[in-house]
Amino acid sequence: MKYIIRLFKLAKPWYGYILVSTLALFGASAINLYVPFVTRQIIAMMESGEFVDAMDTIIRLAMILLGLFALRAVCQFLTNYLSHVASWRLVARLRGRLYSHFQELSMNYYHDKQTGQLMSRVINDTATFENMIAHAIPDLVTNIVTLAGVLVILLFINPSLTGLVCIPIPFLLFMSIVLRRIRRHFRRGQEKISELSGILQDNFSGMREIQVFNKQNHEQSRVDDKAWEYSSALIRALFFSGILNPSVGFITSIGTVIVLIAGPMMALSQGLKISDVVAFLLYLNLFYAPISQLTRIVEDMQMALAGAERVFEVLDTEPDIKDKPDAQDVWKLSGQLSFQHVSFGYKDDMRVLDDISFDVKPGEMVAIVGPTGVGKTTISALITRFYDPESGRITMDGINISDITLNSLRNQLSLVLQDVFLFNGTIGENIAYGCDEATREQIAQAARVACIAEYIESLPEGYDTVIGERGVRLSGGQKQRISIARSVLRNSPILILDEATSSVDTETEMEIKKAINSIAGTRTLIVIAHRLSTIRSADKILVLEDGRITEQGRHEDLLEHNGIYAKLCGMQEG
Repeated sequence: MKYIIRLFKLAKPWYGYILVSTLALFGASAINLYVPFVTRQIIAMMESGEFVDAMDTIIRLAMILLGLFALRAVCQFLTNYLSHVASWRLVARLRGRLYSHFQELSMNYYHDKQTGQLMSRVINDTATFENMIAHAIPDLVTNIVTLAGVLVILLFINPSLTGLVCIPIPFLLFMSIVLRRIRRHFRRGQEKISELSGILQDNFSGMREIQVFNKQNHEQSRVDDKAWEYSSALIRALFFSGILNPSVGFITSIGTVIVLIAGPMMALSQGLKISDVVAFLLYLNLFYAPISQLTRIVEDMQMALAGAERVFEVLDTEPDIKDKPDAQDVWKLSGQLSFQHVSFGYKDDMRVLDDISFDVKPGEMVAIVGPTGVGKTTISALITRFYDPESGRITMDGINISDITLNSLRNQLSLVLQDVFLFNGTIGENIAYGCDEATREQIAQAARVACIAEYIESLPEGYDTVIGERGVRLSGGQKQRISIARSVLRNSPILILDEATSSVDTETEMEIKKAINSIAGTRTLIVIAHRLSTIRSADKILVLEDGRITEQGRHEDLLEHNGIYAKLCGMQEG
């Protein structure tokens, strides 16, 4: 129930649609209740022998019915259309809110999540709300109104016969207990379709690797298993529904048999009118239909509640990294950066950085080097506040970055990663991604600084060339330089290059090195490097080992020191 209340609170902007739809629903239900009453009047006239004399009245009643049928059609249109408007707009709002919340969640949240699973929450789970609001809840309201109205009318016609037709109701309620088992299976089904979506997303992204390693059979087996698990979960839920639906149909038919037996008997013994018996039979369909439809309505509700549970599970997840209540906005800073006794670990028993301290002056180029897994990339993740340190503090221009709003903090930063992500759009759009107001000339200038302009301008469509999903039409080096151009155009005080040359050839490395050197001095550069040839001109080189800074200085000084850095250089040059 709490999920339904939360959903309707979110639907507040469309309460008007829901109100009109509800009123139209009541109108259609009232007309349905009135039709058997008119039929009863006509049959009563026939019973009394006044059929010929009452033709004018009958024609008038028929015209009233015709008008009511037309009004019912209008009411049904309003109910169906407006409830769908409200439900689909709620779905759109929830999808937007879910995505917005996903953007706020910290990197820790995504460590054990598949992209397909997250997409399933946004697409599949929210879609169940449309069925609940546009169908299940209106049907539930209609059935409750109809059931109450029919019960009052039946009691008015003949209380004794009404008591008899109520005999099957306890059995119907007992059958509904089976529904308790359905929600669990529908939830399991939604979990399985989420897992299937995750596998499919991974496989579509990694189709090249699947084919080159001949893993088609293995991946086919994984997809088949998840598809069967999803089907099995739904089939188990539908098994209970399959038992329930015919059982409910059989029990409701007992009421019809009761009226067919008891009605004539009462007509003979108690003078019950034939018109009342016919009216009873007509109302009986309206009486049992709401109860028999309970199975479908509850099934739809259970599916929607299972989806709501998964959606609100995300919305109720608090981000680990968020603004403090008194966090301040900052304008463009100078680029000064300081780590003061910073320690951090992704897990409690696994410390990655241990008591790290260093200072970076505005405009300096500082390189961070060391063996794989010593925490180089973790330093960039702490600067961008993807994570917060366990102890110590990080400052920009003397301000603790945890006291700066995330939005304004990240306006001070640009980031070029080893695994570059480009969007399925044009080259120009990707370069201008962090600078909405950029002109074509500014985009071209950034490309020249990044040493990629010549290649772009050689393409038939130049900066309007569509590069495909994740830049599939570009080489690794071209993607790196476009990413550098994107960061150059943003013109933030601090630029972080995280292993920007680790997976490119020597020629491309020289191009990227040239791009880095052209940026040096214009802003603070933090260069995390595996290939040491790109950072020899750095103002300061920090050498990490076992989570600690063991050496620091310029290239020449560290070579003379003949420590870890000198050994790393010797290994790469050898």
